[in-house]
Amino acid sequence: MMLSGWGRFPRVDAQVEQPRDAGALAALVQARPSLIARGNGRAYGDSAVNAAATIDMRRMNRMLAFDPASGTLVAQAGVLLGDIISVFLPRGWFPLVTPGTRFVTLGGAIAADVHGKNHHGQGSFRSCVDWIEVMDADGAVRRCSRGEEPALFDHTLGGMGLTGVIVRAAIRLRPVDSGWIRQTSIAAPNLAAAMAAFEAAPEATYSVAWIDCLGRGAALGRSLVMLGEHAGMHELPAGLAAQRFGPPPRRALAVPFDLPGVVLNRWAMRLFNSLYYRLGAARAGARLVDWERYFYPLDAIASWNRIYGRRGLVQFQCVLPLEQSAAGLAALLAETSAAGAGSFLAVLKRFGPQDGAFAFPMPGYTLALDFPVTPRTLALLDRLDAITLAHGGRFYLAKDGRMRADTLRASDARVAGFQAFRAANGSNGRFRSAQSERLAL
Repeated sequence: MMLSGWGRFPRVDAQVEQPRDAGALAALVQARPSLIARGNGRAYGDSAVNAAATIDMRRMNRMLAFDPASGTLVAQAGVLLGDIISVFLPRGWFPLVTPGTRFVTLGGAIAADVHGKNHHGQGSFRSCVDWIEVMDADGAVRRCSRGEEPALFDHTLGGMGLTGVIVRAAIRLRPVDSGWIRQTSIAAPNLAAAMAAFEAAPEATYSVAWIDCLGRGAALGRSLVMLGEHAGMHELPAGLAAQRFGPPPRRALAVPFDLPGVVLNRWAMRLFNSLYYRLGAARAGARLVDWERYFYPLDAIASWNRIYGRRGLVQFQCVLPLEQSAAGLAALLAETSAAGAGSFLAVLKRFGPQDGAFAFPMPGYTLALDFPVTPRTLALLDRLDAITLAHGGRFYLAKDGRMRADTLRASDARVAGFQAFRAANGSNGRFRSAQSERLAL
């Protein structure tokens, strides 16, 4: 069947298998010359696609044990974060780290070592993972943790499924008093003001910004910065207290067909971004919002990727070291604005300290931009790659679908070490994706 990531680019004709248990999975691992595990397909590019064998893990989706004293959950890799929230938020627990969609599997979150709006204080997903069970090229399941097979643990978190198939894991959840978030919105008229807002709030549990990537001149980088805290019961008015863990689930709106490319022209995008900033600025200040609106605004629109048309979309996401962030972000935004190919889904976040053999974050700022797939935007992305390299940045493999192998190596000196581990671990011949082959990983 034809497979792609969430960006619907590139597309690969792949053989798909759906094992129901570890025995069936082991038989596939031993029989196939190469394969890659796939969760819910929310990586944007081709990191979870293998033409010879793509292993759909969504049938291995059981929650196996929970310790209410520590908040530790043991679950199979195919469990969705959204399912974890549905079961445990009414009991007063929430993911310690979550990306911008709840429709990602536990295995996918581990493979990409995802990050959220709290990286500056909490770190990436690895901070909540106690242990992982990984199936190797012989079909054997190996448990790894910080104390047991630590090299396998370290390389699996952020290893994009290339160290073996993640079978199950133990993660810790966060206790919360409610499903409401105390959000403080700050209208930042330019990039410097946006960065100052992040730097002035290091104690905020969550922080994220929508950034107008088509702003120019004095408005370059104007943003809406949103800080967030889990609200206590004492902060909820009577109406919200009656819905302690948030309102009933909303029925998602849907994009029923691929929109024509003309919808995302530069004039329409500039108008949308201008109106969105003005509306957000008018509503700046503190208010209570439910957890879905704060963490997963795009999940309210089913198949929102169809907005970008039948060719699909590509996302560019880089991180720049702190000392280079101001200059690098300004250069990236100026190039994007000049091209007139900006996105209305541009996101800026502040990263904190990070460890890990192949994890994406570093202390600094990360910028994510979505673009429709056209020859013009693909050429723009090459220029954005060059700007990122010139400022010491690197790229997020979970969002990549078109980067060149030499660009990855120029951005990240850890590639050789990752390759060496794969060779020593025996995983380099068996576990491969279209992305790993394109990037010669």
